[in-house]
Amino acid sequence: MMLSFALNADVIYIMTKYLISIVGPTAIGKTALSIKLAQHFNTEIISADSRQFFKEMQIGTAAPTKEELAQAKHHFIHHKSIEDNYNVGAFEKDALLCLNTLFKTKDIVIMVGGSGLYVHAVTKGLDYFPDIDKSIREDLNKKYKEQGISALQAQLKLLDINAFNSIAIDNPHRVIRALEICIGTGKPYSSFLNQEKANRNFKTITVGLTSERDHIYNRINKRVDIMVQQGLLNEVRALLPYQSLNALNTVGYKELFNYFNGEWTLDFAVAEIKKNTRRFAKRQLTWFKKNESTLWFDYETSTEEIIKDIDNTF
Repeated sequence: MMLSFALNADVIYIMTKYLISIVGPTAIGKTALSIKLAQHFNTEIISADSRQFFKEMQIGTAAPTKEELAQAKHHFIHHKSIEDNYNVGAFEKDALLCLNTLFKTKDIVIMVGGSGLYVHAVTKGLDYFPDIDKSIREDLNKKYKEQGISALQAQLKLLDINAFNSIAIDNPHRVIRALEICIGTGKPYSSFLNQEKANRNFKTITVGLTSERDHIYNRINKRVDIMVQQGLLNEVRALLPYQSLNALNTVGYKELFNYFNGEWTLDFAVAEIKKNTRRFAKRQLTWFKKNESTLWFDYETSTEEIIKDIDNTF
């Protein structure tokens, strides 16, 4: 992991810093692998799972347990409240500052998470978007509350078919963001994507975990059942007064809000959590498969074999 070049007959050695980014669908085993790699490389872990940032959301986000957190030092786990206004841009800045600090004493840092946009923000940088009048988002939020996400989806399909086909179309936050750019600039949201990004002072090695789709879905179903056994209902019940917050408009919480509000039965709500999580996993795989340089492994691959392939990339 060492590069060198000559200057005035002296050889100066520059250590190349590496970020090992572990990606893949939910429930595939990313957390366990990240801890093993952190222990092997004697380093620390940055979480790029946007749902695990919030301290009030433990069970429903499958955040690392106290035992797992004790096995390797983690950053960006439960460091924010659901009432905080925290977005991917703020995370990019915070994560890069954290990496700069860690790279002073570490040659390798591990990053793990299934939030594709947040991973991309750290490894590649975000696309630039102009500031938009806040009233546009307010109008779109009002439309969402009154007419539902289908009305927003139809509007985006008319204004920017490329964005409609590429973003997480079931995520109201993503749809509203795309629409406010279209309306506020008069240009398609997709026209602002894939701009030239800022250079990073580290190299990224992306490791992906996967399996057959049916197996991934079975793991998801079992995980949801375990969450319910661990007390997911009590966690969501305590968050009922805050159910309108954007952080809680996510799988595992919004379905149970419908149950507590008397709109759904418990069995139906749990079934919807499983269905929506499976859909989310499908979108995750679609996103991560776009990176052709990713080293993909079946989730049962031994850590030793994964480490061997990582070592060959240095």
